[in-house]
Amino acid sequence: MTHWAENEGGRMRIIVLAPEKDGTVQGALQIEPKAGWITYWKEPGQAGIPPQITLSPGEGITLKDIAFPVPKPFESGSVRDLGYDHPVTLPFTLSVIDPDRPLKLNASAFIGLCRNICIPFQAEFELDLSKAKGLPLEENLILDKAARSLPERPSADFDIKSHALTNDRQTLSLAVRLPQASQAPQIYVAGPDGHVLFDQEKGRMADGLYRVEMPVGKLPKGYDPKGKNWDILVVAGSRAMETSLAFD
Repeated sequence: MTHWAENEGGRMRIIVLAPEKDGTVQGALQIEPKAGWITYWKEPGQAGIPPQITLSPGEGITLKDIAFPVPKPFESGSVRDLGYDHPVTLPFTLSVIDPDRPLKLNASAFIGLCRNICIPFQAEFELDLSKAKGLPLEENLILDKAARSLPERPSADFDIKSHALTNDRQTLSLAVRLPQASQAPQIYVAGPDGHVLFDQEKGRMADGLYRVEMPVGKLPKGYDPKGKNWDILVVAGSRAMETSLAFD
């Protein structure tokens, strides 16, 4: 793992495990906001900065994906955001072209930390992957805990049965299968970059499904959702499920 990089709002570091035989590398970005500060989900809402990881080109390493634990909503006046007011670990997967040759990971992490104002926080990290050997206990415990904090994938008792935009693209209609005995869920939909749907209208149970409409609001000028995917997170009691909505 790297050193902690710090600023007035908190600190962060990167951990990675040794490359697997197929070139896969499991790792995570750890962020620890100070008391009273927050950091953000992949789509922060109406303000804030989503976490980003950038790898130096030419090292033979690429970032495949990054996952986000279930966030919580924050409201300040008319501004609504999604994020974390506690330590959070964002697991990621890297792909190494040749795991047998010496490799150095050079990564730049860029996040936002916010209290009364939002402060951009960027730090550079370097790790020698050739020295990452065996099964380091601390790193594995951190990654295992982070994996348990991630939303579920769709399942037989918790999924999106249908979704559709109205012709004027002003409303998203959803039919959601919820876990048994669930109350009305929280639903967050991440559309185009920087655009999150929070509000629900006409929510009701019908034919065993939770049916609801979500106002889309003003989309970016010229934006066409056809062929795009929007991420959706549904929080129902102690469970959360994340998937994507494809628009044909």
